[in-house]
Amino acid sequence: MFLVQVTYVKPLEVIDALLPAHRKFLEANYQAGLFLLSGPREPRTGGIILAQAGSRWELAAVLEQDPFVTEGAATYEIVEFKATRTGKALRFLLDGEC
Repeated sequence: MFLVQVTYVKPLEVIDALLPAHRKFLEANYQAGLFLLSGPREPRTGGIILAQAGSRWELAAVLEQDPFVTEGAATYEIVEFKATRTGKALRFLLDGEC
């Protein structure tokens, strides 16, 4: 499991112009089963993506295709973690090892 912290490095006017393309990118990766949850940070300095990928490298390669990245508007920090506990609503995320 991966937590991706998105940090904007260009003004919000640039981010807003890229939002339609970024949302298409997100939707494609939700459809592929890679992204599980996402949304903007508060205050609006970036966003968060919860992802389930085969490896950090696989996820990094996908993130490089985000218009925010290709246009130099945002950077990503990938944090890998092993989910061991969850509330009932998210139990499906556990891999059964715990």
